[in-house]
Amino acid sequence: MIERVAACACGQLRVACQGEPKSVSLCHCLECQRRSGSPFGVAVFYAVEALEVSGEATVYRRPSDTGFDVVHRFCPACGSTVWWEATRKPGLAAVALGAFADPAFPGPTQSVRAETRHHWLPEDWL
Repeated sequence: MIERVAACACGQLRVACQGEPKSVSLCHCLECQRRSGSPFGVAVFYAVEALEVSGEATVYRRPSDTGFDVVHRFCPACGSTVWWEATRKPGLAAVALGAFADPAFPGPTQSVRAETRHHWLPEDWL
């Protein structure tokens, strides 16, 4: 079985993910932009039971514009968000694609929240 490991910048917080992801989604929403510091965020969705967490995480819970809360887990030492759970998707966890630090990782298969996409990103990019 494939195991991929995501980690924060300092390596203190790690998430080992078993198997293939359920989906990989590129999101243009403003909250993903703020979380990632880029014009979009990329979430790799796994079943919660496929994750094995090691290290200490700080929790930040925020409302989303869809009315469901999102619970972020980030490293208290370096501040990197490693994974989060959207309460509208029970049983799934999203892991930040960049936390895998793997250029060969499978790319997004869908793009969501195009209404807040930066105008200079090509519309047919994904």
